[in-house]
This record gives sequence, structure tokens and C-alpha cells, in this order.
Amino acid sequence: MISEFLSKLKSILFKSAVTPETPLKKEKKAAKSAKTKTKTKTVNSKKNIETLTTLPGVGAKSAKALYEAGFKTKKAVIAADEKDLLAVSGVGINLVKKLKKLK
Repeated sequence: MISEFLSKLKSILFKSAVTPETPLKKEKKAAKSAKTKTKTKTVNSKKNIETLTTLPGVGAKSAKALYEAGFKTKKAVIAADEKDLLAVSGVGINLVKKLKKLK
């Protein structure tokens, strides 16, 4: 009877000792992959914003505003409707006129 109790106790103790290690390893791997994805997104967004500054009349501030408004590429900005572009803060009528000449 005591031996059964001890064997059950051992199984409980060993299960609880093994179980927490596995989720911690998974959490560490998930945290590392999340950091990598964040860095990649940041690098990509910076490159896209720099690309938008190559458009005539688009500076750093207006490129960032266009990117945050959903215009991620030069093609998206050029193909956008005038009203949509004017809705972006920092984009005025003169800039829209310059961009529409590119079509």
C-alpha cells in the first residue's frame, strides 16, 4: 500500500517537473520568432517609405503619412483616387496634381 502511494507520488512529482519545461521552451521560441517578424516589418516599412520619397513632391513626412494611410507602394499612390489622397494629412492639392501627372 505504501509502495503504491509512493509510486503515484513519484509519477505526480515527475510529471509536474517535466511539464513546465516544455511550455517555457515553446514560449522562448515564439518570443524569438515574434522579434524577428517585428524587425522584418520595421525594415520593410522603412524601405517602402524611402521608395515613396522618390515620387515628385513627396518628402519624408508625406511619405510616412501615405504609408500609414495604406498606400504602401508607388503604384498604389499613383493609382489612387484624388479624394483618397487628399484625405491623407500632409497631402495637398499641389502634391496630388504632381502625382496625377505620372499616370
